[in-house]
Amino acid sequence: MNNGLINAIIAYIMWGVLPLYWKLFNDVPAGEILSHRVVWSFVFMGILVAIQRRWSDVKRIWTSRSLLLPLTASGLLIAINWLIFIWAVNNGHVVETSLGYYLNPLLNVLLAVVFLHEKPNRGQWVAIAIAAVAVLIIAVDYGRFPWISISLAASFGLYGLAKKKIKQDASVGLLSETAIVLPLALGYWIYLGIAGQTTAWTLPPTMFFELLLSGVVTALPLLFFARAAARMSLSTLGFVQYIGPTIMLILSIFVFKESVSPVLLGGFALIWTALIVYAVSSMRAAKMAKAV
Repeated sequence: MNNGLINAIIAYIMWGVLPLYWKLFNDVPAGEILSHRVVWSFVFMGILVAIQRRWSDVKRIWTSRSLLLPLTASGLLIAINWLIFIWAVNNGHVVETSLGYYLNPLLNVLLAVVFLHEKPNRGQWVAIAIAAVAVLIIAVDYGRFPWISISLAASFGLYGLAKKKIKQDASVGLLSETAIVLPLALGYWIYLGIAGQTTAWTLPPTMFFELLLSGVVTALPLLFFARAAARMSLSTLGFVQYIGPTIMLILSIFVFKESVSPVLLGGFALIWTALIVYAVSSMRAAKMAKAV
């Protein structure tokens, strides 16, 4: 349990400070950054899987028709999530990315109801209602629908749903997912080269090396998370996951100097209230289930 908690904290701290890394490439278009992230993640995970001698697991996925559809879906969804996140960070919307990952566990409940036919308890429905009110308040304050937050939460939530159909460990799963979108990333490289619009390849050597590390930056928190999930209860892991968006929110205010209105802070307060209601309700339900 303690080992799992340490791994979870490390994973979510890494995810929380990730905007600092993507800000290094502020002058590189988000699509080009994404293509490099896909390629170097594939390379890094290929090396890791080779070291682990897990090629038989990779082959099992790619020869199973029942796994190929959810694998394709998960690969496309995580690529969409990465693209939106990178674009949002480099265009001054870190507050909205933070909100998206606060909303994610609550959206997961709705996805479980629709696709897995799960039945949330009364407290969980109350939490979802509070979160819906918060999103409405934030949308009114923005004067527009918070599409970045909703898109991040939805894409990552649907990604988790697709992963349930695959049930593979982090290294094999991430290698397979990046392999799905690898042709698109390489095709985009070719397009940029023909159009003469490449930016990343003209970066200074030090900065280009930092971009090469995007594979490591992508994979490490996922690997720590996988180790944590295997050792911790879901309710405890749910509490720890709010480290990530909290760090993002702190960075957006104190490092990136994004403007945060009192209404927006009020919306976040409602989100935190919803999360507390959701967590308490979930823990009570888990205790009752154990008692039975």
